[in-house]
Amino acid sequence: MKLLLVEDDLTIARFIQNGFREDGFTVNHVADGRDALDIAEQTAHDAAVIDLMLPGLDGLSLIRELRARGQTMPILILSARHSVDDRVTGLRSGSDDYLVKPFSFVELQARIQALLRRTQPAAGCSRLQLADLELDRLDRSVQRAGTPIQLQPREFALLEYLLQNPGRILSKTMILEQLWDYQFDPQTNVVDVLVCRLRGKIDKDFEPKLLHTIRGVGYVLRAD
Repeated sequence: MKLLLVEDDLTIARFIQNGFREDGFTVNHVADGRDALDIAEQTAHDAAVIDLMLPGLDGLSLIRELRARGQTMPILILSARHSVDDRVTGLRSGSDDYLVKPFSFVELQARIQALLRRTQPAAGCSRLQLADLELDRLDRSVQRAGTPIQLQPREFALLEYLLQNPGRILSKTMILEQLWDYQFDPQTNVVDVLVCRLRGKIDKDFEPKLLHTIRGVGYVLRAD
């Protein structure tokens, strides 16, 4: 899942980034409203958290422009403005929810998850499957041959990405860009470690093996 965070308070931004990263999200953070428009045009996001008081372009104008450009991702306004009129104006601008600062991260997390559930496809379309390996996006569960498999958030995100691209070789760089929102040295072994952990959970006790390493190229999920 990719989250667009538009917040000019760096302390708050870091707090939100760290929380959602631990939940397996990729968080693209910008502090300027106009920069947010650019990144939204370049990269698809599953949801956005937007402050109202922003440099460059204020939050309400940003939301209206995003909607005018056809952006349909759910948007949550995070603002210190707390009057009923402020909340109504925010929702009428095109946002889907409104949370007042100061806030609890647990509540922010729950609200984003609720927005995502509303925009997910029907339950039958939320399942990804290859051979006897199944992933359900709605309840975030994984099973193989009917056996439940417990995955950490980043492992789940990697498996989801692989299942979205069955038979396609995904390079280390592609996986880094998909699962992490900051730059790594291409020689880092974080992807190798993550793949190894995932393989140990979905392949070790099952046949056939599904997660394959293509040396010097990347990784692919396929049923040979």
